[in-house]
Amino acid sequence: MNTILIVEDEKPINDLINMNLTEAGYSCVCAYDGLEAANLLERERFDLVLLDIMLPGINGYELLDYIKPTETPVIFLTAKGSMQDKVRGLRLGADDYLVKPFAFDEFSARVRALLRRRSDTKSTVLSLADLTLNTINRKITRGGRNITLTSTEYALLEYLLRNQGHVLTRSQIADH
Repeated sequence: MNTILIVEDEKPINDLINMNLTEAGYSCVCAYDGLEAANLLERERFDLVLLDIMLPGINGYELLDYIKPTETPVIFLTAKGSMQDKVRGLRLGADDYLVKPFAFDEFSARVRALLRRRSDTKSTVLSLADLTLNTINRKITRGGRNITLTSTEYALLEYLLRNQGHVLTRSQIADH
């Protein structure tokens, strides 16, 4: 089951998205401001983040910078509907951009398509010597013992395992 983080400060909208996605078979976690979302992202792994731009505390653009190293896909869900806003969001690294209000059928189709593309391109088990990383359940073991990592540490380890055998520059690693 895919787990989705909903970052929306308007409780009725957050609740409606949560209800519809839960009914569609997704597991959802809700955050109502950027700081709460950042704390959740540090502790948990998500398959998708639905992100409002205008949030109290840390705004959606700032939070997107925090999410990028985890390679978690992001869909902006926002009232900011100008072409400049859309282009900015996509250029900054969002995978999709949807303007509120939106039709749930279209939204649901975008979520399914993004999660399907992500699962098609990612292998689920990465290993090196006695170290194994399962990307589905985020379980890491070494020599049969479980290892617990922060979200950033996990993202870095996954990146390094996916790129083993390649020479990586410091800037390549910093970009991920």
